[in-house]
Amino acid sequence: MSAITLLGPAEIRALAQRAGIRPTKTLGQNFVLDGGTVRKIVRQAGVTAGERVVEVGPGLGSLTLGLLEAGADVVAVEIDPVLARLLPGTVAAHVPGLTLDTDTDTDVGTDAAGAPDAPAPVVVLRDGDGRARLTIVTQDALTVTELPGPAPTALVANLPYNVSVPVLLTFLERFDSLERGLVMVQAEVADRLVAPPGSRTYGVPSAKVAWYAAARRTATVGRAVFWPAPHVDSALVRLDRREPPAATVSRQEVFAVVDAAFAQRRKMLRSALAGVAGSSAAAEVAVRAAGLDPQVRGEQVDVVGFARIAEALHAARPVPSGPGTVAP
Repeated sequence: MSAITLLGPAEIRALAQRAGIRPTKTLGQNFVLDGGTVRKIVRQAGVTAGERVVEVGPGLGSLTLGLLEAGADVVAVEIDPVLARLLPGTVAAHVPGLTLDTDTDTDVGTDAAGAPDAPAPVVVLRDGDGRARLTIVTQDALTVTELPGPAPTALVANLPYNVSVPVLLTFLERFDSLERGLVMVQAEVADRLVAPPGSRTYGVPSAKVAWYAAARRTATVGRAVFWPAPHVDSALVRLDRREPPAATVSRQEVFAVVDAAFAQRRKMLRSALAGVAGSSAAAEVAVRAAGLDPQVRGEQVDVVGFARIAEALHAARPVPSGPGTVAP
């Protein structure tokens, strides 16, 4: 493969200017200017040649090019139609040998009223062997339920700050083919994602991520590598998929207990779970059945403990009676 050049600060600003793009706080856009940071992300993600990687929020293409440089095939999910339309040309200019799939079209058309049509929902760039190296999906990541092409095995992304946790949890839930992830998020969000029970930052994101994966913070990223520079530092979080806790109840039931436990985090479990259990007394019985002290708070319970509580609550619910059933 011919050498791939990554985007530099001057080119990123020039691309944005030509396209009339100004990064917006609404979409949480902060573009990475530094090639060294891009390569660090790719390296810590353990990306290998030929691997299918999903990237959320490719923006102007800094990380996309880094993933392609490592030999990965990338499916990029971009909510901003202007950025989605700009990306194919940028990548084709930096990755020799890629051509636009003849079945896709990035030209701007107009509707009957003369307004611009929506961008093609899926655009594919292929190499000389016909392999899809880059697939661009123009869609809100929170609404994506399936991805074109082979199932991705890794999520690697500079996640938009304002939706980083919902996007991460959504992709872990919907795409069980994901074996690992490396995401860049605000430093304080990183601390919450990797926090163990008992720590000050342990909460809903910590417990829910732990259902899917082991998470650890791998590096801090300074503000100067972004444009525009954010007001906070960022950090890289590595996630490695593992089996969820063995439980006889659904993930949704476990997560309902997690949400209730942290809705008023200073309350003891017997009080915090009164709503989902039906009463404080019922909550206390369930917490004790799970082998926990009902006076502990949610911040002291790991995801396995929450699963045991959910099982106890489920077991305590009365069996419905009606046609075809025999009341106890």
